[in-house]
Amino acid sequence: MSVSELESDLSADERAGLELIRETGGIHQSDFWKQLDVSSRKGSRIAEALQESGLIQRENTVYDGHNTYYLEPAPRDLDFSLLMAGDMLSPFIGEEEIDPQSDAFSQWLMNLAYEEY
Repeated sequence: MSVSELESDLSADERAGLELIRETGGIHQSDFWKQLDVSSRKGSRIAEALQESGLIQRENTVYDGHNTYYLEPAPRDLDFSLLMAGDMLSPFIGEEEIDPQSDAFSQWLMNLAYEEY
């Protein structure tokens, strides 16, 4: 199941929690439920559901002298197919100066136009 399919099955609270974790890049669970304005029990259930679905990672930690969890986004697989046209990688990858009139870009664009889906 893809990440977008997993995300479409989330409740509104789970979506809000996932967005918070992604925006912050990581947050302690003791702050997580407070920022979501839910009870600690509900915040824990949201974090557990997101972890079980593979959308976040949850690690034991000590924060402000208390045992809690650190929640961070799970690494996502990148889709490089958007940079490909047939077997050609976009000519702009790694280039400092972009010339849209270049032959390499024209060839890449033609491969993209004639690619079968």
